[in-house]
Amino acid sequence: MTFADEVKSAVTTRAALLVIGVLALQLLFIASYVGALHRPDPTDVPFGVVAPQRVSGQLVTQLGDLPGGPLDPRAVSGEAEARRQIQNRDIDGALIVSPSGSTDTVLVASGGGTVLASSLTKIIEQAEGPRQRTVRPVDVAPASPGDFNGLSSFYLVVGWCVGGYLCASILAISAGTRPANRQRAAIRTGVMALYSIVGGIGGAIIIGPVLGALPGSFWALAGLGALIVFATGMITLALEALTGIVGIGLAVLLIVIAGNPSAGGAFPLPMLPDFWRAIGPALPPGAGTWTARSIAYFRGNAVTGPLLVLSAWAVVGTALTMLLSTRRRDTDGKGQATAPRDAAASGSGSHLG
Repeated sequence: MTFADEVKSAVTTRAALLVIGVLALQLLFIASYVGALHRPDPTDVPFGVVAPQRVSGQLVTQLGDLPGGPLDPRAVSGEAEARRQIQNRDIDGALIVSPSGSTDTVLVASGGGTVLASSLTKIIEQAEGPRQRTVRPVDVAPASPGDFNGLSSFYLVVGWCVGGYLCASILAISAGTRPANRQRAAIRTGVMALYSIVGGIGGAIIIGPVLGALPGSFWALAGLGALIVFATGMITLALEALTGIVGIGLAVLLIVIAGNPSAGGAFPLPMLPDFWRAIGPALPPGAGTWTARSIAYFRGNAVTGPLLVLSAWAVVGTALTMLLSTRRRDTDGKGQATAPRDAAASGSGSHLG
């Protein structure tokens, strides 16, 4: 076999493997999105119960035993405490039982997901029916009128994530998919940081002043956006440095295929199947969506954990990118040091011959 034939065979094999990889990503995309979103059923939703002491325990037990286990109820001392826990995102709703009348109140928070809020209202209405009691819903953290179904925060985060891995992919492919040396990796990291800042501010401008879709602190959202873009971009650069062009596919697998359907965007986390509910908070789209909603509707509460998740992705991505570029430089240095000696030896042998 000639050298040209060997090259042609290698290229053909590589192309075939890449096509197979794309097909695998396509099928995983379908399986992940349909698996996560085809049947959104509330399960073990943290839910407070405020009721007279004589009926509190019995009511908590009854709500906990509802078919399908939609609620994870717990007794709460009073309405003010229930509202506080909803604002702190410790619970997603609460039933306030009237001690004198037949109309009870269900507290919900559509800012955390309008689908979940309406589902909780329906669950309580059905549960209260046999007791001949009616329910009055009260939204303690309402979604913005410009935030249809509470999806704006999710799409904002998706846009930031897409920008992060696309920018990283372009930076890597423009000069080869592996950083040639530490200097080039440092330059890419710096460019990624600047891009992240601009992308974070740009997204906050569009979602706030331009469209009026999300309330909350402009600069808090801009800072969140910069962190999301940088974390997504740096983990993409690290994957590309580790595996070459395959790293782009791995980034898509991590962010788009696993991250987006498990983010709690279309349906909040308590409405997702167990697997997606488990992985969502650990991935950038899920951590970002939770934080964006907290900034917009919950006074910035309960964001420490998600911000640590995003920061961890950013730190790990940056560290791996720099480490792998250093190892590549060392490998290149050894190869360059060996080449002159080999050439000298060859030249000496030729002269002696």
